[in-house]
Amino acid sequence: MKVEIWSDVMCPFCYIGKRNFEAALAEFPDRGNIEVEWKSFQLDPAIPEVPQHQENIYQFVAARKGISYERSVAMHGHVAKMAKDAGLDYHFDKMLATNSLKAHRLIQMAKTKGLGEKAEECLFYAYFTEGKNLSDDAVLTELGNNIGLTNAEVKEALTNPVFQHQVEADGTEASRLGAKGVPFFVIDRKYAIAGAQPGAEMLKVLQTAYANGSGR
Repeated sequence: MKVEIWSDVMCPFCYIGKRNFEAALAEFPDRGNIEVEWKSFQLDPAIPEVPQHQENIYQFVAARKGISYERSVAMHGHVAKMAKDAGLDYHFDKMLATNSLKAHRLIQMAKTKGLGEKAEECLFYAYFTEGKNLSDDAVLTELGNNIGLTNAEVKEALTNPVFQHQVEADGTEASRLGAKGVPFFVIDRKYAIAGAQPGAEMLKVLQTAYANGSGR
């Protein structure tokens, strides 16, 4: 049974969704028969690499959403609590807003080496917990090395147009399948889970899909 997961490494709900999905898999007896593929989805491709209010995520979101600074802080506090409940440690005070294209290009390269999941985890942690700049080539090279890519492979990921085309193709595919946002989980192109659903809910969908023949 194949599960495709569309996500953006700068989406706080995607990292939470990843943890919830992992919790569901841990409870799924036939998890050894599940193939997982990560797919790219840019929530906002128009964000510049160095946007206004880059070093203040609360002000950045407030400006883009047209809400008050105080409301933005409260919203992020709620998300941080959700993350903590999922076992994650978000540091919004350190977060640097940027465009996610380069990070997705790196993920696409990592997938060609069987390192897709490892890349997702590494980039999520770097962004939400460590506050690293995921549009900085030196940072991406370091992170790429950490997951097993060479400097040359990281450079190719960031310069070869094929990797950007793959990012764009993934986004188009998600839209065709009805995704309105991410995380978006698709099981054997028959079942879909939208959003960071609780692990128990994800487990139910996995069980239903498997029982109805997707895993047999």
